Amino acid sequence: MNINWYPGHMAKTRRQIEADLKIVDIVIELLDARIPISSQNPDISSLTSKKKKIVVLNKCDLADEKKNQLWIKYFEKKGIPAVLTNSNSGKGIDQCIRKIEEIMSVDLQEQADKGRIGRRIRAMILGIPNVGKSSFINRISKRTTAGVGNKPGVTKQKQWIRINDKIELLDTPGVLWPKFESEEVALNLAFTGTIKDDILERVDIAYYLTKFLIENDRDKLCERYKISEEWIAEKLAQEQPENENIYEIMLEIGRKRGCIIAGGNIDEEKTARIILDEFKNGIIGKITIECPIGDVS
Repeated sequence: MNINWYPGHMAKTRRQIEADLKIVDIVIELLDARIPISSQNPDISSLTSKKKKIVVLNKCDLADEKKNQLWIKYFEKKGIPAVLTNSNSGKGIDQCIRKIEEIMSVDLQEQADKGRIGRRIRAMILGIPNVGKSSFINRISKRTTAGVGNKPGVTKQKQWIRINDKIELLDTPGVLWPKFESEEVALNLAFTGTIKDDILERVDIAYYLTKFLIENDRDKLCERYKISEEWIAEKLAQEQPENENIYEIMLEIGRKRGCIIAGGNIDEEKTARIILDEFKNGIIGKITIECPIGDVS
């Protein structure tokens, strides 16, 4: 799968970020707690490699709580402070502010020793589309004016935002990278709504998400859609290609949710939309797609 999704404004944004990095002290990289690696733009990681950084694992309320803690340890072992946040409830926002001030405390003291008292910490926030950046900004700045929308990349203009007496924040539009070489990364981004439905077919995305849930969170899938684990096991044991078995399970979800059209057939588009929407909104359960690799104990 070779997915190209790089609107012109994103190329322009990347160049602007590169220029603005020269005037900031610290970078706040906002990631989706369900897919911390897939939601990390490799271009941005390389651009910010020499800057002080804090990772914010947003939407932690939608992710598995035990795996959230594993990801915190994962980043800390890499020497990167990490904080869990839920921008809708405000969870973790104050901790994020404290962490920024803590990271910058030595630099601020050095500046104070040189007579530069009262200079604010300049932070830049970066994140791919649909990771919840605008909602995070609204929470951390206690305002409601950032451009929040359902479509990826809604924030377009560069702007400085005062957080408190010590910190000001430079907002940037969400930016993806030019090409997804990995099918897994592309699907993870599609599951969480970063890649639009016109890039990958919705039914295909829902099929792969159903497959993932069967393999990793079968109990949550069964509980949500009132399907027994025994029934799924029987379906998977059928002597036909695996993809047909999983597709039948997906259609059974549609039947359970009343997605029936003329002739008693299942509306696969409506079924796909339900599965994807309920995953994105945490209705199926607290689910983390990616787990840390290696020792994070």
